[in-house]
Amino acid sequence: MSAERIKAFSDGVLAIIITIMVLDLRPPHGESLADLAGLWPTFLAYVLSFLYVGIYWNNHHHLFSAVEKVDGAVLWANIDLLFWLSLLPFATAWASDTRFATLPVALYGAVLLAAAVAYFILVIVLLRAQDGETALHRAIGRDIKGKISIVLYVLGIAGSFWSPWAGGVFYVLVAAMWLIPDRRIEREIL
Repeated sequence: MSAERIKAFSDGVLAIIITIMVLDLRPPHGESLADLAGLWPTFLAYVLSFLYVGIYWNNHHHLFSAVEKVDGAVLWANIDLLFWLSLLPFATAWASDTRFATLPVALYGAVLLAAAVAYFILVIVLLRAQDGETALHRAIGRDIKGKISIVLYVLGIAGSFWSPWAGGVFYVLVAAMWLIPDRRIEREIL
């Protein structure tokens, strides 16, 4: 299987994930701004989760743009990543429906952590599948942002048990860190 087929399949799955999340955005029953304001937890959770799916889509696209060879381990590692991301709509809905209660916010972080670990594993498996030193190897380097993300997710999950908002701050920090463009792969392949 080619890297292009994996990208196309993953693009489709990520599009479905976003579609499922947006279905949770239901219009208010009233017509006033106060009625609309009551939807803030759902909208806030949706925006953060949409941002995360976009970040994963962007990084996945760049990652597979630098891939020369794909094997069975890569396919399974990619499926693992998509599995964890597919749980994001559930975790998003539970966190917003409970107005960000402790356990739902911790579970949201656990899903983000599992997706980050799955992405980390995908990168390792992809690097092993390549022959010799490639542009992908040079671009990934030590992957400091990936490792920091995992630590921040763990802190966010732990922080959720102290205050759900503290946990949320860590999740927003990771998203903000990844919004800063990561040009490692672009520099190597362009």
